[in-house]
Amino acid sequence: MAKPVIWTVDDDPDVLRAVERDLRRQYGDRYRVISADSGASALESVRQLKLRNEPVALFLVDQRMPRMSGVEFLEKAIQFYPDAKRALLTAYADTDAAIRAINVAQVDHYLMKPWDPPEERLYGVVDDLLDDWQASYRPVFEGVRVIGHRWSPQANEIRDFLGRNFVPHQWLNIETDEAAKQLLATTGAGDGCLPLVVFHDGSFLANPPAADIARKLALKTKAEFPFYDLVVVGAGPAGLAAAVYGAADGLHTLLVEREAPGGQAGRSSRIENYLGFPMGLSGNDLARRAVAQARRFGAEILSPQEVKRVRVEGPSRVLTLADGTEIGCRALLIATGIAFRKIDVPGLDRLSGAGVFYYAPMSEAFSHRDGDIYIVGGANSAGQAAMYFSKFARQVTMLVRGDSLSDSMSQYLENQIKATKNITVKLNSSVVAVEGTDHCETITIRNNKTNTTETVSAGALMIYAGAIPRTDWLAGIVERDALGYIISGQHLVATGKRPVGWTADRDPFYLETSVPGIFVAGDVRHRSAKGVTSGVGEGAMAVKLIHQYLGSL
Repeated sequence: MAKPVIWTVDDDPDVLRAVERDLRRQYGDRYRVISADSGASALESVRQLKLRNEPVALFLVDQRMPRMSGVEFLEKAIQFYPDAKRALLTAYADTDAAIRAINVAQVDHYLMKPWDPPEERLYGVVDDLLDDWQASYRPVFEGVRVIGHRWSPQANEIRDFLGRNFVPHQWLNIETDEAAKQLLATTGAGDGCLPLVVFHDGSFLANPPAADIARKLALKTKAEFPFYDLVVVGAGPAGLAAAVYGAADGLHTLLVEREAPGGQAGRSSRIENYLGFPMGLSGNDLARRAVAQARRFGAEILSPQEVKRVRVEGPSRVLTLADGTEIGCRALLIATGIAFRKIDVPGLDRLSGAGVFYYAPMSEAFSHRDGDIYIVGGANSAGQAAMYFSKFARQVTMLVRGDSLSDSMSQYLENQIKATKNITVKLNSSVVAVEGTDHCETITIRNNKTNTTETVSAGALMIYAGAIPRTDWLAGIVERDALGYIISGQHLVATGKRPVGWTADRDPFYLETSVPGIFVAGDVRHRSAKGVTSGVGEGAMAVKLIHQYLGSL
């Protein structure tokens, strides 16, 4: 954490050196002493400090400076740091002006020049001012700050991207947060630049795409080597498990993730049936721990980065990334999971990100405190979301298309939902319309049995209504079923024949695709047991099969 700043300004170089020397000697271990030889130059530096969110404890400024007096400087500086203490350095002839400044300009104190010895004439006053400042000081946030409107889809996408990539950040609502308005004014940007992302070094980007944020934060998107033993595509539970076990077993392993580690599971607020965690853990925590574990074993992780194509060149599998670079490997594991399925409802696309969310980030709960939230879906992900949002919302209503929760939800979760007073479950129900001016305000619900509808007020609509595989980039490479799931193992030889073009003198391994050396694990696999636990198991199993494959080359 950066030390709070003591700022001293004086146009006399001898005085400036002396006061800077005395302040550093007494306070240098706890504060950073910064000096400037004019008010104008100091103000620009103060602005940069504010952009970097560094705290200022005290301004100690000479009153008699050309072009800008000490009082004039303080009046401008406190616009950036209204809580900083303010003191004037004055000559005997300026005493009356200093006293007037205390009454008029809210200056906290004045000090006479010369102040020798400082132990008697300087440090006592400064100690009191710093003690008063420390009494009300709260450490500032050190990290990325995002300024925007509450209902901005772009702002929500940025916050989700930062959160899922484990980047500490602070959300500042321009409509309600004075700090947001002050920071926006400090940057000199206008409302048209929102959402604005301000970085720790004071630089900022206006409405940036995720790729620009990733570059600014130096997130790893370039591979260190041109060739690997194993490349894993997708950092959901299956991909993370494969990266951990592959690297631990000595394979030179690269993991490539399109968005952020964790996949769909990374959005889960609480996974309670995962082995070894009796109190449960969030999907984000699981992903964070797995990433740390994979890196500890030496796995290299690219995120965000996307694989666009793959081709087979003899014993090598060659991947083309979104930036045009190519990476080769001996074995390839596809663990891309499944993407959320969009539902076709009037008004939904227009309000997506403005009260309507697919697999909503947990941070949205704070924006809907004491509100009415509706959740579409009846599987575990929807149930976990309902339990989490019920801690904040006044009422949570689950809209389930089927006749019961038992058909698609774990029993422990169904029991929790039934025991939670502010969760209501509407069975045989679907959303048929979403309305609102700039954010979700009402939704229309249809009872699928009676075909009757009702329109209700809704602060937010969260959708957990199924998913589809994203495997078009593998078209023509590996066999897929009609829905796009990748076929593997015994399902490839169900008719008693090996896949067309199969070159190995054996049947495909259990998790091997129609191309030898290309494997699949997790939810993207045809007829897999969907879920976090099975994904982790398949990721680990795939590494064992990959060892068998590599041993046969």
